[in-house]
Amino acid sequence: MEKVIAVVVSYNRHALLVECIEALRSQTRKPDAILVVNNGSVDYTTVWLDKQSDIFQVYQDNMGSAGGYNTGIDWAFKNGYGWIWCMDDDGYPESDALEVLFENQGHETALLNCAVINKEDKRSFVWETKDYKFIDEVPEHVIDGICHPFNGTLIHRSIIAKVGLPKSNLFYWGEETEYFYRIVNKYKIPAKTITHSIHYHPAPVNTYRKEWEYKSSWKMYFYVRNRYQVLQSKHSKKSIALMHYLYFILAFTGSVLLYQKHDRLKKMTFTLWPMFDSFSNNFTATPESIQTRMNEIAKKSFSSLIMSPIKKSLLTLFVPSYSEGSNHATV
Repeated sequence: MEKVIAVVVSYNRHALLVECIEALRSQTRKPDAILVVNNGSVDYTTVWLDKQSDIFQVYQDNMGSAGGYNTGIDWAFKNGYGWIWCMDDDGYPESDALEVLFENQGHETALLNCAVINKEDKRSFVWETKDYKFIDEVPEHVIDGICHPFNGTLIHRSIIAKVGLPKSNLFYWGEETEYFYRIVNKYKIPAKTITHSIHYHPAPVNTYRKEWEYKSSWKMYFYVRNRYQVLQSKHSKKSIALMHYLYFILAFTGSVLLYQKHDRLKKMTFTLWPMFDSFSNNFTATPESIQTRMNEIAKKSFSSLIMSPIKKSLLTLFVPSYSEGSNHATV
């Protein structure tokens, strides 16, 4: 049997990481190895990991969940593991989760996922899973076409050989969805949720429908910017992806008016920044740089916020560039 490695991406959540690792150690079908990608944790995580003799650790600067899974899956693939079982540090699998997934062995060409259940009530699905709300409503053992990477997601190395790795430059929010659509839509690899294999995960905290702080909106930046990448993997035609992205931008700005109580105009204007970065394939932003810029923007007047990106766009379109040391326009 090919070896399986559990890959956990962790950042500053020592207590939750310990809970996850203990669940992995308690599996009825134990993984052959455990790898933790330590995304630059500055809490007790690194000290604790250094004391664990049965865990491989890759320490790197914080590259977000996207960079974490890119590193972890790449490491596992290069080290010859046949199966890679991916999860975040804030979730954990039921004790027989891996064993039940392996009952579906023979589906090496399929992306397999645990059923992702709210760790608080142990019953409700964390994300939309067909038309079901609760796990005890589900009659079938396998739900085709649905996966929720990276939450108890089992990937065979043959899929990685075809599809490649998650995009590390997305940093956060959407990298798992982009990878899912790339696997399922571009490479036509089936996806299956194995309903008797349970992975517990907290309910989502970050949502555009809840009030979000303008000055600390770095997560919303990635949410808006990365959506275009997700849609490009979902739709085969670029024109359709663009149309859906523009509709998303319109819906997002509408949600600001509908759900936000503070800084509505600034939040609507903020959307232009990640949208322009997405169109220009600019993936250089970090949480720190976003935070700095948002604090600077918060001090500006609304009129300057509106005019600045418009002026920048007009200059880009209509003002010719000049080569250095020359007074002739560059054609």
